[in-house]
Amino acid sequence: MSDISANKLILVDGSSFLFRAFHAVPPLSNAQGQPTNAIYGVSNMLRKLINDYDTPYVTVVFDAPGKTFRHDLYDQYKAHRPPMPDDLRVQIQPLHELIKSLGLPLIIEHGVEADDVLGSLAQNAARQGFDVVISTGDKDMAQLVTERITLENSMTNTRMDIAGVEEKFGVKPEQIIDYLALMGDAVDNIPGVPKVGPKTAAKWLQQYGTLDNLIAHAGEIKGKIGDNLREALPQLPLSRELTTIKCDVALHYSLEELKRKQPDMAALKQQLGTLGFSSWLKTLNGEQASTLSPTEEQSKAAASKQETEQRRHQEPIAWLARDYQTLLDQADFDRWLDKLRQAELFAFDTETTSLNYSNAEIVGVSFAVAAGQAAYLPLAHDYPDAPAQLDRQSVLDALKPLLEDAEKPKLGQNLKYDAHILANHGIKLRGIQHDTMLESYVLNSTATKHNMDDLAKHYLGADTIHFEDVAGKGAKQIGFQEVAVEQAAEYAAEDADITLRLHQTLSEQLRQHPRLWALYNEIEVPLIDVLVRIEENGVLIDSAMLDQQSLELANRMIGIEQQAHDLAGSAFNLGSPKQIQEILYDRLNLPVLKKTPKGQPSTDESVLQELALDYALPRLILEFRGMSKLKSTYTDKLPQQINPKTGRVHTSYHQAVAATGRLSSSDPNLQNIPIRSEEGRKIRQAFIAPPGYKIVAADYSQIELRIMAHLSGDAGLLAAFSQGLDVHSATAAEVFEVEVGQVTHELRRSAKAINFGLIYGMSAFGLAQQLGLSRNQAQAYIDLYFSRYPGVKQYMDNIREQAKQLGYVETLFGRRLYLPEINARNPAMRQYAERTAINAPMQGTAADIIKRAMIGCDAWIRNSGADVKMIMQVHDELVFEVAEPQLQDNTETIRDIMSGAAELRVPLLVEAGCGENWDQAH
Repeated sequence: MSDISANKLILVDGSSFLFRAFHAVPPLSNAQGQPTNAIYGVSNMLRKLINDYDTPYVTVVFDAPGKTFRHDLYDQYKAHRPPMPDDLRVQIQPLHELIKSLGLPLIIEHGVEADDVLGSLAQNAARQGFDVVISTGDKDMAQLVTERITLENSMTNTRMDIAGVEEKFGVKPEQIIDYLALMGDAVDNIPGVPKVGPKTAAKWLQQYGTLDNLIAHAGEIKGKIGDNLREALPQLPLSRELTTIKCDVALHYSLEELKRKQPDMAALKQQLGTLGFSSWLKTLNGEQASTLSPTEEQSKAAASKQETEQRRHQEPIAWLARDYQTLLDQADFDRWLDKLRQAELFAFDTETTSLNYSNAEIVGVSFAVAAGQAAYLPLAHDYPDAPAQLDRQSVLDALKPLLEDAEKPKLGQNLKYDAHILANHGIKLRGIQHDTMLESYVLNSTATKHNMDDLAKHYLGADTIHFEDVAGKGAKQIGFQEVAVEQAAEYAAEDADITLRLHQTLSEQLRQHPRLWALYNEIEVPLIDVLVRIEENGVLIDSAMLDQQSLELANRMIGIEQQAHDLAGSAFNLGSPKQIQEILYDRLNLPVLKKTPKGQPSTDESVLQELALDYALPRLILEFRGMSKLKSTYTDKLPQQINPKTGRVHTSYHQAVAATGRLSSSDPNLQNIPIRSEEGRKIRQAFIAPPGYKIVAADYSQIELRIMAHLSGDAGLLAAFSQGLDVHSATAAEVFEVEVGQVTHELRRSAKAINFGLIYGMSAFGLAQQLGLSRNQAQAYIDLYFSRYPGVKQYMDNIREQAKQLGYVETLFGRRLYLPEINARNPAMRQYAERTAINAPMQGTAADIIKRAMIGCDAWIRNSGADVKMIMQVHDELVFEVAEPQLQDNTETIRDIMSGAAELRVPLLVEAGCGENWDQAH
């Protein structure tokens, strides 16, 4: 999109972008080892500006070295700033030379700062009837905004006019100087009012209008903050002077001198070659007359393997060089449809009315076929003066064969969501080959969050346009259908473009690790379609039963609350930590087991659980909390989450959240319904089968212990599982030196705590707490356990050492969990990482196994035509709806598929049950 105007001046705050590019773009260097990342970031930003604004008036301003008039006003001005890094300092002169070769005017004025030059140039041009855009990332520049002067941040693609200043800062542009003076600036060492931040400064100026009026009424400000204001009064005039941009600098530049000239092509090529900016240089060599506009040839070159490799080593991503199109007529759409058909792989993304996949509708679709070459197809933007758009149904009908073609590879970011959206419009998405969210997750589950914005920042060094940038925030946020097509197009096309670029980077890194590449292609990507079907199936809920349970819980909570009040001697709020603290510690003088960071006695869950062993009131509080959570999260909420179209509840499963590879779910979260409490089991009774069907729940038995037996190769564990013994009874017999037939319930419970505790890295202290023993007794149990199962001890020692050497641990299928704290000096951090190192291979392998089981069960259901629906996955359990006529045979098949999902040294035992509801089947 070009903003065309002959009377528009673009002023670039070169110094602001120099520093930001240096810190935002990953380290780069040319063949001679000279750093180039800041040059790269700023030059690409300049190219983008010239593409976006088709005006000849573009000027770049930099700070001059040395002191300014502000140092004369205040000798401590910027005194605390560290010296400029050498890697940045050496890039300044080459960047200046590159800007000159581009034909852009470059201004450096001594004795003042770039801000002052920009302010003076902007106001002078505005007085002559020019509209001025100042490209900067400096918040101080907001004081310059007027009807004719706006700010743009080309690194975040955001613009700021008068209304934008008020929305961002809470004050008007003419109040910005006073706003900055009140806050001060630690970086520039400008004194302000201590403890005054943006909210307080904005509140005072909203109330008093100006700093002078605030000073006059300083006596009205109460509390410590008022004292701080009054103490700072003598220095506020100086702070205001230091933050005021000087707009009357004596400059001798006519508007004609602020025009860009023809580039010096010979010098520019020589500089690009020296810097190692290969893709830009190739563009110049292919198009002698154009230095600034990306072309289809450039995009194709950027997508080639050779160009990808060169960019990976020399340039992180040409994220400012891009050609985005908005498709508003049939000819443009037809042209792009042909591009999609011919592309070996294309990225796409849907823009929708909602994040709820069950009822969201398409507003538009974006595509990318090569790096920098993307398009947005608006279909349902609805606001006053919205441009005419192609008919949504006709467009989707045209896209349907392509999107449903399983042989046509597609790429996206979190494509499971897009698959649901397309299904809402009658399109069955097939051919999902790559998903950047999953590529990142498999490559390193903990390095970053796996949303597109964070991935772009982490892997590409690119700041993307955020949804809030185009739709607003909080209560003022609008639906995407109300976003102006112009803004939506830039945002949506960038999504597709960045997704394609991320794939080029991530897939290349994944391919370097064959086991990770196999895990991604054989488990994570195939699972997308499986999860789509499970989510679409949903689960049938008995809402009347839940309503009755809510009533019962409410009555029981009233009874518990009354008991608690009686024990406390007065009424209090059982949901208030402060009141609980006062009752337990001040009134009843219960022992303080732990304190908060602020030194107050703690009332958290673990403390109350320990106190509940000896005192009735903490036990009642815990019981009340548990019932309250069940009521608010499930019995009250589940009936509200029933989809009116399907009559079912449809959860969302998340593949890229849990670091170990486990799936999680939300809206509703099906993983947290307690199985051990009576109330939790009652909730499961409300998950019912439709007439003619039964619920089948198939659960892996002690899967993590079986994986421990496999990984450790311990002879005792292998024998217990291979002989079909109750492993907890077998452990009790070994540890407590009794015959298996003499193992009591209590001994088995202790053995179970040891079995599971040790695979989670539990210490003697933790085991002592769980079993109510002394630490010495617990340590004796652990020592005895390891003497009976030496292979387990050896495995734990080995895996800790491996983690320290490699920095990660692996599952049976090659999934990695990186442990950056494994060699930490802090003992607590290091010990936590060591416990994780022991457990993660087991928990992660269990996650991989059940994912393989889900893929196998789904394939069987689709290929056999069995009247079965997979409806839930919860921890180590799969839940199905199975037609009654084939109940026994299909249950056996499910058990066989799950048992065969992995080959271990011990059998994978699957226990399956059936019933009218989930609780009966478990």
